[in-house]
Amino acid sequence: MALPTLTADGQEAAEHSAPWRRRWPAWAPRAAAAWGVAYAALQALWAATGTGVPLAGDRHTPAALQLLLAALALAASGVSLATTRTLGRSGRRATGGALAVLIPALGWGAIGLPMYFVTLASGAGLESVTGLVNLLLVAAGTTLLALVAVSYRRRLGGSCPRCGQWHEGGGDGPLAHPPATTAPPRTRATAYLLMCGLLPWSVVKTVWLFGGDAIGVSGEAWQDEVESESTGAAKALASVGVDVTVLGALLGFFLLLGLLHCWGQVFPRWTLLLSGRRVPRLLPLVPAWLTGFSLALYGTLLTAGSLLMAAGVLPKPEPDGVFTSGTGLAWMVAFGGLAFGGLGWGLLVAARSYAERTRPRCVPANTSSTGARDRAS
Repeated sequence: MALPTLTADGQEAAEHSAPWRRRWPAWAPRAAAAWGVAYAALQALWAATGTGVPLAGDRHTPAALQLLLAALALAASGVSLATTRTLGRSGRRATGGALAVLIPALGWGAIGLPMYFVTLASGAGLESVTGLVNLLLVAAGTTLLALVAVSYRRRLGGSCPRCGQWHEGGGDGPLAHPPATTAPPRTRATAYLLMCGLLPWSVVKTVWLFGGDAIGVSGEAWQDEVESESTGAAKALASVGVDVTVLGALLGFFLLLGLLHCWGQVFPRWTLLLSGRRVPRLLPLVPAWLTGFSLALYGTLLTAGSLLMAAGVLPKPEPDGVFTSGTGLAWMVAFGGLAFGGLGWGLLVAARSYAERTRPRCVPANTSSTGARDRAS
């Protein structure tokens, strides 16, 4: 069975007259295609000019990797446009498979975006302009490609590409939003249990900042390092015993609470002018997805590394910086895996529940107009 085109002839005029936000299944593929061309051009320019883009630590992205990213972006552009075409079974499978590969292949670069925002919020300054630009572009492209994949999958299943539900009429009418609800008890318990992984990391960092010793690191040595490397608000927070990474974890926990409870769907009274208004659905979901995926991947890799070190498969790391023993550094790797992995997976669990509980349903234009006439009569 051939895939139907994105808009039927009888619905095209209505969908073009609807607000742009209601027509995202129609414009998302074109926006993703334009992003792919622009991102490929930028990566090729950086590779040709030798522009430094941070990769990990003090290392920069090599030109070969930049050219590979440019090729992947161009492939994503072509695949996005292919989702708007009528394809046979093999073409549909190839397009869906390409999206499944390209989204993580391009989206892994957003793994460092949360720390950029935490660093900026703490007043520590911007480490790299090109690094931040690259991460923002990667996040934007990953979001667009995810929208393309969602709408394409829904169309393959014959449901509305906008809301994912089965209904008559076009997907250009207003949306009916469900009432605000709290996540089920099992979901809340799972998310809170995962967040407990933050405790060892946070406790150790706080002990150091208050001058105590832990896992072979003296509080004095840690404070000296923070004093030499931190600036602005980050140094001010450290002076009162608050590590900037702990502050970032608290912000993530605040986001998780909003995803689990009703005030994440309707602005509470303490938001003043916004009180009582519906929270835009993607406002908490996009940062939760981007942050959750990156932290879950990073934390899982750290946890796997610490388990392999504990089993003797991998050697313990050599002492570095303030760490006086490889055992202490290995413990910190394990604590980091629990913290980042717990926060990341907790956000993903909460975001999945939030997405399901807040999923709106299209009110087809013909249905809404008929209902309005009936009420008027």
